[in-house]
Parts: sequence; C-alpha cells; structure tokens
Amino acid sequence: MCGRFVLFTTAEALIDAAGVHFAQVSAPQGTPGPRYNLAPTQVIPILREGVIEPARWGLLPHWKKDETGPPLFNARSETVATKPSFRDAYRHHRCLIPMNGYYEWHEKKPQFVSLGGDDSELMWAAGLYATGLGKLSATMLTTDSAPPIEWLHDRMPRFLSDEEIPAWLAGEDMAGSLTPPELLSRFVVRPAAREVGNVRNDYPELIAADQ
Repeated sequence: MCGRFVLFTTAEALIDAAGVHFAQVSAPQGTPGPRYNLAPTQVIPILREGVIEPARWGLLPHWKKDETGPPLFNARSETVATKPSFRDAYRHHRCLIPMNGYYEWHEKKPQFVSLGGDDSELMWAAGLYATGLGKLSATMLTTDSAPPIEWLHDRMPRFLSDEEIPAWLAGEDMAGSLTPPELLSRFVVRPAAREVGNVRNDYPELIAADQ
C-alpha cells in the first residue's frame, strides 16, 4: 500500500519531466509547492491528457453522495477492473501520479523509498481519476511487493516504466501486473524520520533521518 509520499519536483521542472510523456504539457492552475508528507484526502498533482491538475487523493466515484467513509486512496491492481469503486475509472479515466519517493513502515519504523537513491528522479505511479461530487479526485494502483523491497511491506504502488506509460494511458489492461523488475532493481530504501507519522510535519528532513 502507499499512504504517504513526497513530491518536491515542482513548477517548470515538473512540467519538463512530464513533457517526456506528452507532446505538450500545461499546468493551468500552477503546480503545488514542494511537499514532504502528502497524505490521503490532501491535494496532490495528477497528470492526465497532458495537463497537470490538483486532485483530492481519495477517489470520489460518480455515485458517491458525500465524502464520508474511508478514502479510496489505493486500488488493488488484482481487482481494479471489476470492483465497483474503481472499474469505471479503470476503463475510462487513467492518469499518472508523480512522486520523488514514498514512505512505508517496517517493524513500526518509517522508511523512505526512492529511485536509485537520487531523490530528484521522478517515479510515476499508475493512477485513476474521477469527478464525483464535482471534484477531481484520484487513487493509485497497488500490487504485491517484489524484490528488492519485498521485505518492506507486502504491498506497493504500481510504478510504470517509461515504456509502459503510453499503454497505461491508452487503456491497456494491466490489472494484476507488477512493476517491471528492471525498474524495481533501482529502488533504494533508507530510514526516514519518525516525525513523518504526524501529517502536520512537512519538511525536507523527514526523508533524511540519521543513519
């Protein structure tokens, strides 16, 4: 699963990175400032159809009558194509969720996962969006974990390789598939600051705990 993540690549740098996957990229509402402890129900940026937009992290399907109940911030890849909460978005509303890394807890201690140990490199998670209750909202797919980070947690976000992104956005059926091994081999895990457990804490030192 993924319940906290980090995105500090912002402004033109985020637009430039997204431009690798779209001929033109715009952010009509701007891009958010750097965030080091994004949590469910908060606003996150998503990339859809070449536009970076703010969305609630926690899907609001068209049939939702209010925002009560557990937020749908993760969608299991194995059942996303058939589960009522996600199947419409899976068929028609794909997006990308950018992040510089995410947090996971192992033996009650927070860990930070990034790509290649270079925190500035973006990771692209497979996302779905909806517009229920008149709001843009999103969720990210999760899968079984795999080496080299299977020890960390039994679930993880479904990250997309550059080669997979066009197929994902085009609606190809990828339910149940795992993050490619060649991408996973570059993941690095290190201890994070315990203060990340409080969502009110949001600063760079959270990802740079003393070793």
